[in-house]
Amino acid sequence: MNFAIIGTGSIAGMHLTAIKDIPEAEVVAVCSSSEKRAAMAAEKYGVRAYSDIDTMFDKESIDAIIICTASGNHLEPCVAAAKRGVHVLSEKPLEVTMERAEEMIRVCDENEVKLACIFQSRFKPDYRQLKDAVDNQKLGKLLLGNAYIKWYRPEEYYSSSPWRGTMKGDGGAALINQGIHTIDLLQHLMGPVKSVTAKVKTTVHQIEGEDLGVAMIEFENGALGTIEGSTAAYPGYSERLEVFGSEGSVILEGGRIHDWNIKGEDDIQKQEDTEKQDSGASDPMAIDYAYHKYQIEDFIAAIREDRDPVVTGQEGLKALALIKAIYKSSEEGRQVEF
Repeated sequence: MNFAIIGTGSIAGMHLTAIKDIPEAEVVAVCSSSEKRAAMAAEKYGVRAYSDIDTMFDKESIDAIIICTASGNHLEPCVAAAKRGVHVLSEKPLEVTMERAEEMIRVCDENEVKLACIFQSRFKPDYRQLKDAVDNQKLGKLLLGNAYIKWYRPEEYYSSSPWRGTMKGDGGAALINQGIHTIDLLQHLMGPVKSVTAKVKTTVHQIEGEDLGVAMIEFENGALGTIEGSTAAYPGYSERLEVFGSEGSVILEGGRIHDWNIKGEDDIQKQEDTEKQDSGASDPMAIDYAYHKYQIEDFIAAIREDRDPVVTGQEGLKALALIKAIYKSSEEGRQVEF
């Protein structure tokens, strides 16, 4: 299956590395809005590079694209691909507004191509173990779910890239860019959201978006939840996901099971402290590409089997909707109902 990578930033390298490990897939082209960056990518990755997406589609045989551009530039390549019958795998968030994200879903449905959103943390074995426990009601009635993403990014992280932390390019900052992975897992476990009350602030970085945010959530099943997200929490700590039910509780740190306490079960699932955690707490590239690989493999299988990928466009929309509600609650100083 022939892939093209749209965007040549750091995350594009993660996808290129992942696809090299998939025998049934190959990257045949990359595309950047800058001719200079396109040329650099061609030399670095040994593939043909373009600075115009339509020229790339005209000259190459492409089955699917992976969108790795600035978050606010996902819609346009998605539309260009879908109209040519090319499948679309987009980095998170799907887009920076609900309207643009919903347009991506609509155009892919209309042209009968697959759309998936990168949430590779859903493929981590410890998270899947927790999801199975929740789905099988091993934790009983869900009571409380917490997502803590107390990460750190230096000022250079934002100043070195013109779109990071901007409303147009990033849609916000700490929650929609860094926190969204753990927020996605929280809502995936706890179910649909009923209401949210939140406050976000920009505290230490010179950016438009937030570097600190706190939210209180009520889920439709009656459970409560909290989200704390930041890129100002020096030096950066592994993200933490907590789920409490009437029959037990499970805590993940850095994608690993930290505590597993279910009535009638031994604590056999707990990982040793020496286990390597997979977290971008202080370095955005300190993550394992294996989970991107697993999601790309699922995407390929979904195309070949004509089924939904694990993380469809509609699934990708859910975390975005929650984060946009957090921003709205903070801006308007009120509880936002879903």
